[in-house]
Amino acid sequence: MKELKLMKGNEAIAEAAIRAGADAYFGYPITPQSEVLEYLMAEKPHERTGMVVLQAESEVAAINMVYGGAACGRKVFTSSSSPGISLKQEGISYIAGSELPCLIVNVVRGGPGLGTIQPSQSDYFQATKGGGHGDYRLIVLAPSSVQEMADFVKLGFDLAFKYRNPAMILTDGAIGQMMEKVWLEEQQPRMTEFPEWATTGKKPGKERNIITSLDLDSAMQEKFNLKIQEKYREMEENEVRYETFECDDAEYLLVAYGTSARICQKSVQLAREKGIKVGLLRPQTLFPFPKKKISEMASQVKGILSVEMSAGQMVEDIKLSVEGKVKVGHFGRMGGIIHSAEEIVTALEQKIIGG
Repeated sequence: MKELKLMKGNEAIAEAAIRAGADAYFGYPITPQSEVLEYLMAEKPHERTGMVVLQAESEVAAINMVYGGAACGRKVFTSSSSPGISLKQEGISYIAGSELPCLIVNVVRGGPGLGTIQPSQSDYFQATKGGGHGDYRLIVLAPSSVQEMADFVKLGFDLAFKYRNPAMILTDGAIGQMMEKVWLEEQQPRMTEFPEWATTGKKPGKERNIITSLDLDSAMQEKFNLKIQEKYREMEENEVRYETFECDDAEYLLVAYGTSARICQKSVQLAREKGIKVGLLRPQTLFPFPKKKISEMASQVKGILSVEMSAGQMVEDIKLSVEGKVKVGHFGRMGGIIHSAEEIVTALEQKIIGG
């Protein structure tokens, strides 16, 4: 049976991973995601399921341990916050280039540099555009509640194994630290069978699998790149997820994810009390991005405002989706500041309605 608990977002991710049958976690502490590692250490999942929990000596070591576990066909994950994810980028690119599944959690803090430990959404480019080198993509899930922090763990693992591709949960320090009630799934067993592609050694009648992201033959490397680009197009066709709020009669549209989307729901209410028909579209997948739905909405509304805790990153994908059909604006706060609902309504009036 499902179990109802009051948990922090970071704790919900950790508990959901145990219950999803994760084989191993490799990580390193950094605020504001350290509770993921702390919860796993305190919970001792090796006694519950046999799951390995290891604090590596660095973020670089942690992501390469993930690489090794994923190559063995195991269900492995890591978590960090913005500067730590930056350190993991080379390993993430290697994992994507080796077509291996894993789950990566980024509880975003403000930047650039060490910045602040307060929440932000300024890692959108890094997550959705391939923060490391090469033409690769991550599946990127964007929770806006503690419940989704838990739910997206299983979903992330499922999608990662379906496409043999890293998946990322892109959240922020506010959702990671807030406490809400969350329904947790029943304990799932760990995998007992190895995928056919896993590197498990040479066996009678079966050659060993060699997993690498290196191919010095240019023609073969291009062939591989074309293959993974087709995989990304398949994701865009089949895995787009989003929610709409008050969009049926909307004349203006807010687009926001994560914490920003939570605030925007109140902004929609305030705007409608003023007679402004506003709706909200909340992407749950940032890649694949809901560009077809946004393009469809652009034919219905008079203008779109992207609301982000950044200088403006997702707004570029919105503009590409809209293709000039309607005006698109951006309203952002930075440095760990979260918008107020009233500020968003004012920005809509100034930038879109009266702009």
